[in-house]
Amino acid sequence: MRREDQVSIRHKAFIVGAFEHPTRKADGLSLARLHADVALGAMADAGVTSSMIDGYFYAGDAPGFGAFSIPEYLGINPRHIDGTDVGGSSYLAHVAHAAEAIAAGRCSVALVAMAGRPRAARVPIEVDLAFLNNPAIPEVASELPYDLLPVAGYAMCARRHMHQFGTTSEQLAWVKVAASHHAQHNPNAMLRNVVTTEDVLSSPMLSDPLHRLDCCVVSDGGGAVIVASPEIAGSLSRPLVAVRGAGEAVKGLNGGFFDITSSAAVQSGRDAFEMAGIDRADIKYASIYDSFTITVVVQLEDLGFCEKGKGGAFVADGNLISGVGRLPFNTDGGGLCNNHPGNRGGITKIIEAVRQLRGEAHPAVQVPNCDLAIAHGTGGSLGVRHAGATLILERM
Repeated sequence: MRREDQVSIRHKAFIVGAFEHPTRKADGLSLARLHADVALGAMADAGVTSSMIDGYFYAGDAPGFGAFSIPEYLGINPRHIDGTDVGGSSYLAHVAHAAEAIAAGRCSVALVAMAGRPRAARVPIEVDLAFLNNPAIPEVASELPYDLLPVAGYAMCARRHMHQFGTTSEQLAWVKVAASHHAQHNPNAMLRNVVTTEDVLSSPMLSDPLHRLDCCVVSDGGGAVIVASPEIAGSLSRPLVAVRGAGEAVKGLNGGFFDITSSAAVQSGRDAFEMAGIDRADIKYASIYDSFTITVVVQLEDLGFCEKGKGGAFVADGNLISGVGRLPFNTDGGGLCNNHPGNRGGITKIIEAVRQLRGEAHPAVQVPNCDLAIAHGTGGSLGVRHAGATLILERM
């Protein structure tokens, strides 16, 4: 399909409900229970009932056969389902897919839900991300002996970025500093202490050049959003957040001919902004997937907020801190400080963007006159094969 023939979903659907689970360690709570909690929380926030849900969007975190088990557990009967699983970018893609399905008349009220409990289950991160080294995947046979775990892969990206563009560890540390400034106002955040660049640089080195504080937390929890048609959204009493633009893309190794310093966000971001019909300067708030500090730097470059190689300078000196910098990001504390349930923290990027657009973020971090926000997720591993999904959301 030619780009000019693609159907825009601008203002064809609205996020009317959002809920983030308050737990960060779900002892005594099953995965199904977490899914139910977040779904019911989002439904209550939107003011819709289970009988109104006719679209269900899920990924690999849904227990059992997700399309069967969770709808039955919740008592919903969807007529449209989507099990797209691209890791941490799944739920941003799901919101776009829900908008497309609503525009096509396949459903009118969609539930997008995620939950995880790796912390309570004590699942090692290498097991949680076992798909990256799954020997059943054809291309992995030649890579498996090297056992490229996530932190090593992202450290490889960071080291190349430093070599090629002069990025420094102190610049990366500013991403964590900004996240900590925001997390101090979030009572549910795992790490609420404000840190300095010195704190980050003095924390233990895990995989050169990434320190422990360059890495995200591993938590239990999850979240959900409700996406509705214009007709139903207009009948509800909640503030409306429109899907204005969306894009998604996959990037692989291309037989070894690839640039490790760029990501799928180059394509997904370009498509989202083109659909939205706005400039980068119009964005007031950014929710950026932050598995590691280098993830944020690369995504900001690839989404077009600064030139390639200038991401380190862009994030330095508090430029991501709400009320201080030019692009407030992850005002809930993000995956670096607040909540990263397994490898699928993308749902929280949508939820905090919705809070900002509704004016419901914590007063200390609420962005004034926040009318346009971007949410971006990365799934897979940035240094190898991965997906990117981008949403541009608008307050109506």
